[in-house]
Amino acid sequence: MTRRIIVTCGDVNGVGLEAFIKASTQTTSAVQLSLACDAQALKDYIDLCSLDAEVRHGILAVGSAAIQIHDLKKPTPIELGFMRASAGALALEALGFAAKAVISGDADAVVTLPISKEGCRLAGFQFPGQTEFFGSRWGGVPLMILAHHNVRVALATVHIPIRSVAQRLTRDHIVERIGALYKSLVVDFGCNNPRIAVLALNPHAGEHGAIGTEELDVVTPAVEEAQASYKNSKIDGPIPADGFFGFSGYKNYDGILAMYHDQGLVPLKLLSQGGGVNITSGLRYVRTSPDHGTAYDIAGSGKVNEDSTLQAINIADHIVQVRTQ
Repeated sequence: MTRRIIVTCGDVNGVGLEAFIKASTQTTSAVQLSLACDAQALKDYIDLCSLDAEVRHGILAVGSAAIQIHDLKKPTPIELGFMRASAGALALEALGFAAKAVISGDADAVVTLPISKEGCRLAGFQFPGQTEFFGSRWGGVPLMILAHHNVRVALATVHIPIRSVAQRLTRDHIVERIGALYKSLVVDFGCNNPRIAVLALNPHAGEHGAIGTEELDVVTPAVEEAQASYKNSKIDGPIPADGFFGFSGYKNYDGILAMYHDQGLVPLKLLSQGGGVNITSGLRYVRTSPDHGTAYDIAGSGKVNEDSTLQAINIADHIVQVRTQ
């Protein structure tokens, strides 16, 4: 069975399109890629970056790969390395097109290339990020998971200020996030009776209340409730994050729930060395993205590493296969 994956153009002034073009020749023949972009903007980008690719008759030709272009007909000037509202507007158009394509059955999954959140906000974007956008379009409560091979880090809180984290972490919320991670590990990754590690919020897991009481009052009761709900699975916590990552404790688990953004993503990005993938779980449809931003500073330089984009395509393909088995 051919899996149809639609890729959004992201910010056309960044590195996303170059990474995608490089990755597109390395995917399995069972994956049919298409690209939501403005065709002329894509052609201009290829010319400016001197890429070995060509746009002709609605097709992006890269080596032996022939990728259908969904021409959004939204002319956008290419200004490599600069944040522009015009690029944000094109990125938003691509997101909306891709979300509808999956709902209508014209694609099986979406891979989103990096956007500039500031550029998108200038163009009228109403969401903190693409994760929340797809949650609003597809229904469900999105769970952000960053993955590198078998290391999968989910976030209990995502794009909120550090000062708001402790207030957001209620017992019910953590129980719900553990449950969402459990379901994703089973449904998306095929893990039977998954092993889940729940990280502590405070240093040293609060040291029995000496450095904060959230572990005693919130995290531990949440873990105990989850343990009672998923008796055939191993759910441990709260675990101090520093030693957990520093001494390879993560290798003993199928999934990890971090309490806040940087607690989980800093070590994951160190482990992945540019090959991590952002997965939006908990929704009706599949969406992944490379785990990097627009990287304006190297746009057009030819220094772009396509590993993260390739892995985003491969993981989207894998999840579609697992879900349809």
